[in-house]
Amino acid sequence: MANYAIPVFHFSVSWGGDNIGFSEVGGLSQEIQAIEYRDGLMSGTTLPLKRPGLIKSGNISLKRGMTAAAGNKDLYNWFINAGKPNVERRTLVIALLNDEGEPVFKWSIAEAWPVKCEGPALKATGNDIAIESIELAHEGIKILN
Repeated sequence: MANYAIPVFHFSVSWGGDNIGFSEVGGLSQEIQAIEYRDGLMSGTTLPLKRPGLIKSGNISLKRGMTAAAGNKDLYNWFINAGKPNVERRTLVIALLNDEGEPVFKWSIAEAWPVKCEGPALKATGNDIAIESIELAHEGIKILN
């Protein structure tokens, strides 16, 4: 079996067991904050010691083309309800798929909820597809399998 780079265009996004169609996913990043430490016995020219700190992750952004299907306001409705005290949190699974449609990498996004919802940019002379996007805060990314 040959090893080759996996293209980024074959992926799926699902929550609650439902596969949701998106055209773009962004924000699958994490970083560990470096904590600099100096004690009182270190000279002024000594570089500070560095220790690993908290893990930070950015928001996840999802984009998809809008359709005229009735009831296609699910992202907007989720966003509007997020302003209430008991926000609906969802666990997302994002899978990068191989040529046969089988998952090669899977990321689990824990306790996601919307912080930003954006409609399409409208332009009278344009012929682009109407794209809606949603940005999600979450409580961690884990790689599955």
